[in-house]
Amino acid sequence: MNVAELKDKIVHEVEKAIIGKRDLLEKVITAVFVNGHVLFEDNPGLGKTALVKCLAKALGLEFKRIQFTPDLLPSDIVGGYIFNKEKGEFQLQKGPVFANIILADEINRASPKTQSALLEAMEEQQITIEGQKMSLPEPFVVFATQNPIEAEGTFPLPEAQLDRFIMKLSVGYPSLEDEQKILSNRRNRKKEEFDINQVTNLESILNAKQKIENVHVEADLEKYIVQIIHQTRADTRVTIGASPRGSLAVLKLARAWAAIQKRNYVLPDDIKKFTISALTHRLLLVPDLWMSKSAAVSVVEEALMKISVPVFND
Repeated sequence: MNVAELKDKIVHEVEKAIIGKRDLLEKVITAVFVNGHVLFEDNPGLGKTALVKCLAKALGLEFKRIQFTPDLLPSDIVGGYIFNKEKGEFQLQKGPVFANIILADEINRASPKTQSALLEAMEEQQITIEGQKMSLPEPFVVFATQNPIEAEGTFPLPEAQLDRFIMKLSVGYPSLEDEQKILSNRRNRKKEEFDINQVTNLESILNAKQKIENVHVEADLEKYIVQIIHQTRADTRVTIGASPRGSLAVLKLARAWAAIQKRNYVLPDDIKKFTISALTHRLLLVPDLWMSKSAAVSVVEEALMKISVPVFND
């Protein structure tokens, strides 16, 4: 099975529950194929939790949800050693982070100290408990949700942690027709839970990842990615631009999307598809624009317009 067929099977299954969000689903699946963590920023009730839960079911991967609250501790995420009275010894109690798909729900409700507990896991796919390093399963993908920055009782994510999300996405409200279909589907299935079946397995996912690693990228396209990044850094509205991790994120996503399009080479359109979602959350704007949701998008869009697209002859 090629990467495109695998993506189609997963999308078809998850769309039983998630209506009218094909582009969003495709981006999320692309992130999974490259072990990329995803940040959702949206208002409550738009289906973020349902999307991630259904995706994990379709993939056949272990899923854990962590509800972030102001009193959540780092040990509640990674686990720790608990004294067993019967055996008279300390035993490791693994936390919910030991799963393939993690949903960090309302991550900006917790304190910065607790938020940072995910940092090592997201970057190195391992955690440290009492000085002992422990590997996390493969694949390991964190989906975090956060309320909009203006919501009360929230703590903005540290820049170091924001940079470790490969994309920031928004689910958005459904159209009138799609919302009506959501109601109709709920009435017809006569229960809250969705009937989502496993349509793939770990071996197929790992095979897809290997095929993506073999996708070719021309040097001119790598230069094109870097030029876009540098253009955003030079924008007067930006105080801190995207790090090289941002360049790598765009490259990974572009290669995965090329494979999904049944190609073994990257085109400029593959890069353009992900630049906004992969870069905007990495830009720190001047103070006057901190509350602007569109300014970062505008910076990236203008960078795309200013940089010449490489042309390849057949």
